[in-house]
Formats: sequence, C-alpha cells, structure tokens
Amino acid sequence: MTDTSTPALDADRLAGWLDGQDVPGKGAPIEHRYLSGGSQNAIFEIRRGDLHAALRIPPPAAPVGRDDGILREWRIIEALGGTDVPHTAAITVCDDREVLGRAFYLMGFVDGWSPMNLTDRKWPEPFDSDLEARRGLAFQLAEGIARLGKVAWQSKGLADLGRPDGFHDRQVPRWTGFFERIKGRDLPGIDEASSWLSSHRPIDYIPGLMHGDYQFANVMYHHGAPATLAAIVDWEMGTVGDPKLDLAWMVQTWPEQTSADEEAGLGYVDMRGMPSRTEVLSHYAAVSGRQVDDIDYYLVLAKWKLAIVLEQGYQRAGNDEKLLAFGPIVLNLMREAAELAASTDYSG
Repeated sequence: MTDTSTPALDADRLAGWLDGQDVPGKGAPIEHRYLSGGSQNAIFEIRRGDLHAALRIPPPAAPVGRDDGILREWRIIEALGGTDVPHTAAITVCDDREVLGRAFYLMGFVDGWSPMNLTDRKWPEPFDSDLEARRGLAFQLAEGIARLGKVAWQSKGLADLGRPDGFHDRQVPRWTGFFERIKGRDLPGIDEASSWLSSHRPIDYIPGLMHGDYQFANVMYHHGAPATLAAIVDWEMGTVGDPKLDLAWMVQTWPEQTSADEEAGLGYVDMRGMPSRTEVLSHYAAVSGRQVDDIDYYLVLAKWKLAIVLEQGYQRAGNDEKLLAFGPIVLNLMREAAELAASTDYSG
C-alpha cells in the first residue's frame, strides 16, 4: 500500500541552516505547510520574512539514491536561470544530510495553477468556457519544451548531465533489458516494436536538454488569460538526450482532431476544443526550429517506453488500485506502438 502519511519538517533546523545562507528572511520565524508529494519527493511551502519558496526533499523512506536525484534536479533549475524557459527560480541547495536528514533545495514559489489539481477535469476560468483561450494552454505546453530544447546546455554546465552520444542506439537494449528484469507477463507487440526501433533512426538528432516526463501534469500556468506557462516542474527524469522524445511523450495520446462537443484524450484533462495534434506539432516546429517529419519514430519510441515504465508499476502493484489500473494501459500502449510501427511508411 502507498504511504499516505504527511512527512514532517524540522522548521527549527531549517531556520538555523537558512540563517547561514544568502537568502531573505534571516532571523524571522518560519511558516510552512505540506503541499504534495509521494514516495520519491515531498514539497513544502516556506514563508520567512520576504522569502517565499517551495522546498523539495525526499521523504525519509525514499531510496538513498534519491538524494543524488535532488541535487541533479537542482543543477537543471539553476542552469535554466537567464533562459526563456518557464521555470522556478533556484534559491539555495543543501547536500548536508545532517540538516534535515536528506538533501533538499528551495525554489521560488509559483503563484499559479497546475492541471493536476483540477476538479472533475474542469479547467479554471476562463478556460472552462472560452475554448479559444483553452487552445492557448496546448500551444504554451508545446512552447515550453520547444524552448527547453534550445538551451545551450554545454555552456550552462550540464555537459555531464546525460550521455547524448548514442542516445538512440541505447534505447532498445536498455529498456528491453529492464523489461526482462521485471517481467511478469508477456506484452503482445513488444518484439515487433523493439525490432522496428532497432532498425530505424530519426531523420536528424540534435541533442538537447529534455524533461523526461513532459505532459500537462508537470507544468504550471499563471492565473487568467491569455494562457501563459509559469513553470515546468518535477525534473526527476531530466537529462541531456533527444528533446523530440519529450514532444512525442506529450502528444502520444493527443487526438488528431478534437471537438467542442466530445471529450477525448489524456484522461486527467478535458481535451474538448484543443488544437489538433498537427497544429501542436507545427507550433513546436516553429518555436524550436526542429523538423517534425519523423514524429512517427518518436511516437513508437514513446509508447513503447512508457508501456515498459508503467509495467514496472503494475508488476509491483499488490493491492494498490492506482498501480493495478496500469495493467490494461500498458497493453494498449504496446499494441499501439506495434501497430504504428507496422503501418508507418517512415524509413529513417
């Protein structure tokens, strides 16, 4: 079962450590509240004098390696400073586990809203009723990764963040090996999709900074219209690789056409009135300067990879209903990956 207890935060120890940092609020009392989290991270809102921040820290039971992940996330948001990528401001980081028991960092608090916090999939005003304004949410989402992929990652100190050389050569052996380690059932279509991916490559490959799990769930918007992306968040999977995989991750379940009268796609958000997949891809191409003619390759890769990632959750689900729900989703994703591979005339 998932641990739903709220993690504690030692405000006194945090205050003592912050007093030694070059941040506002020195000597003032700390106000804090738990915002969200799971097995890998907890997020607290922090107020102290003029300081208004969000603190991100692994909960006590998170794997030891999650501390390295926190420091990796910090490197990314710090590197985004001075770029046009919507992001949270990097305030300060602590790698000393003696302070709060885990590594942590403070980032600027975003005054905005998250599509993950919608009630009954209903967009906030005015996006609930103004379908033209709602279209802007999609274009802003695409624009976020278009800008992210243009960041000069080498000069931003991220040259060692990932292994961009051979990125596509590694995907099939890495993830099929992972699947063999967690395998608890057969996944129809995995052999066909894996074979197709092994024999195909993108038209071009321009390495860049990528998020790794890019979707509506991992961004925040400013309040009100027009739609404006406030920040890309949750950098657990951030790396240097192929930014167009982020694009495919975002649009893999995006309907080609949406209607103002019918709900479609993505499950946790209402896609009525959204721009088509083609419109979204065209906007990404215009902002990023990258071609998207080989998007089918990336869609096969995204569906195939996500199926394997979710299968791990399904195999360890136990009685967790959320993880058990991954079962049929995995089968559908792998089937779609194999069918797209078989039907596409892409010859890269």
